[in-house]
Amino acid sequence: MVRLAKNQRAVKAKVDRERRYTPTEAIATAKEASYAKFDETVELHMRLGVDPRHADQQVRGIVTLPHGTGRTVRVLAFAEGESVQLAQEAGADYVGGEELAEKIRGGWIEFDAVVATQPMMRVVGKLGPVLGPRGLMPSPKSNTVVAPQDIGTAVAGLKAGQMEFRIDKTANIHMSIGKVSFGPDQLHDNLSAALEAIVRARPTGVKGIYVRNVVITTTMGPGIRLDVPSALAIVE
Repeated sequence: MVRLAKNQRAVKAKVDRERRYTPTEAIATAKEASYAKFDETVELHMRLGVDPRHADQQVRGIVTLPHGTGRTVRVLAFAEGESVQLAQEAGADYVGGEELAEKIRGGWIEFDAVVATQPMMRVVGKLGPVLGPRGLMPSPKSNTVVAPQDIGTAVAGLKAGQMEFRIDKTANIHMSIGKVSFGPDQLHDNLSAALEAIVRARPTGVKGIYVRNVVITTTMGPGIRLDVPSALAIVE
């Protein structure tokens, strides 16, 4: 415990809590402040100027990070007929129908994302109580319910680092943008893609300041606040 406390104190000393960093500075500081023995995730946290209580101010979308998330995504595809081969060729880890649904009802959850063809939602729809609370329920809005001929594209997107983001009840968005082991340019590209997608998802009814605060951090590291104009500039 003493060693951990010393590490934490040393890391916090590297971050000026009153400063607003440029994206390049923040990424460099986050990498420098990482001290864990494992490859920490680099996270993006944003505070938005919306009211989540209103249906017309919901912020939700999908983004494919140029350099992926740094982790292997296990994709389960619900498909039938010719779509089975398309999903397999695209790299789906599990492909099937009712037999997979039965395994899930029995407690099997060894996958990270679920995609389904539109006809297979007759099977997947019954899994809402299991998949829903885990954020795994397929949805057209997240491009995980698709036409049978598009199942391969959907699977490939998930394997390549496609992520869904959505605002929580406190008007915040939280998402991964890579790993500490990524190069600075890779993290910068991923950050830019994430910011662009979130800015593009701005509800039309929102007035005033949309992006109020932007922070990046690592799994074990302190939050590093970004200068919002500088952060939005990389989107432009």
